[in-house]
Amino acid sequence: MSAPEPNWKASRSLRAKASLIGAVGYPAIRLLGLSWRFVVHGQEHLDRVRAQGQFPVMAFWHGRILPSIYFFRDRDIVVITSDNFDGEWTAKIIHRFGYTTARGSTSRNAARAALRAKRRMEEGHAVGITVDGPRGPALVVQPGALWLAKSTGNPIVPFHIEARSHWTAPSWDASQIPYPFSRVAVVFGEPFHVPADADEAALEAARVELGERMLALRPRALALATD
Repeated sequence: MSAPEPNWKASRSLRAKASLIGAVGYPAIRLLGLSWRFVVHGQEHLDRVRAQGQFPVMAFWHGRILPSIYFFRDRDIVVITSDNFDGEWTAKIIHRFGYTTARGSTSRNAARAALRAKRRMEEGHAVGITVDGPRGPALVVQPGALWLAKSTGNPIVPFHIEARSHWTAPSWDASQIPYPFSRVAVVFGEPFHVPADADEAALEAARVELGERMLALRPRALALATD
């Protein structure tokens, strides 16, 4: 059994470290992002949801957090982040890019975070969620996004991001960091609806289908990035 994570909230040094990472991370990501050349496919799917007065559940893989932060900046999106040390410094960075957060995860305080995100959606905010986070398995959809879509009536809008040139971190999620001046492709999928009366079997079928749809976006994004 792995050792429990240190209580970062009670540690002055960890709190200071989170603040330092946040202070350095924001300008670094902003500088990188300014050099990226974005190309977008499927924007009409997101626009259609907005035009219908709905607020999408933006679903993406954990390994594409960094380019997503820059691309979706200043769009009034609520992001579900882990209630741990990594979630703390992540929140410090993304707040400066115009996001707000609902803290929690699939392994700790998940229900609290989901309820906070639900309330924010009811107030008129889109929500961003890494569907395989915070600790994987990679590229396996967890139920959080499906629950939000079912309970709010808002559709899931999946998207995928690929960079032509990038560094891949040796982490469980193979996080991708585009190199400066890289071409970065963003591909949106069609809105994915979850009926309000979906039972356990229907939710499982929806989870599998959403995963298949999201995996199908990757080769399309790769082709667009390298075209």
